[in-house]
Amino acid sequence: MSTKIDMTPMVDLAFLLLTFFMLTTTFAKPQTMEINMPVKDVPKEEQIVLKASNAMTIILGDNDRIFYYFGLGDPAENPELIETDYSDSGIRDVLRSPKVKNNDKMTVMIKPMDESRYKNVVDILDELRITDTKKYALVEITDNDKQLVETKIGQ
Repeated sequence: MSTKIDMTPMVDLAFLLLTFFMLTTTFAKPQTMEINMPVKDVPKEEQIVLKASNAMTIILGDNDRIFYYFGLGDPAENPELIETDYSDSGIRDVLRSPKVKNNDKMTVMIKPMDESRYKNVVDILDELRITDTKKYALVEITDNDKQLVETKIGQ
């Protein structure tokens, strides 16, 4: 006589265990970055004036290009626009440089051009987070900044 083993209860047990572990597992939670937005109606006398020595401007261009200069971009200052990339030896090294890190009042202004992508903004915000940059702001790009980029690209 042959023996026959009924595997039906074992399959039921396997599915019950599978269901239990699927329902009790913690799935990966989406990672979000908290951004504090400024108050809209701040009186002019309460606004803090930013000095050129405490400012760094990052311009996000098209085709994943990134430019930066130190200062506020006043045409009289004639800022030197430098092109870099998003690698760890690119903009990350600039943000970790002593000129940026040793200045507690340094504010990084991010100016995306119309041709830049949303991914570029997320990438630069990630770099600011990685380098532990405390003060930064998303700012609208000025005509002078656009002119600086066009001049740099034309070289």
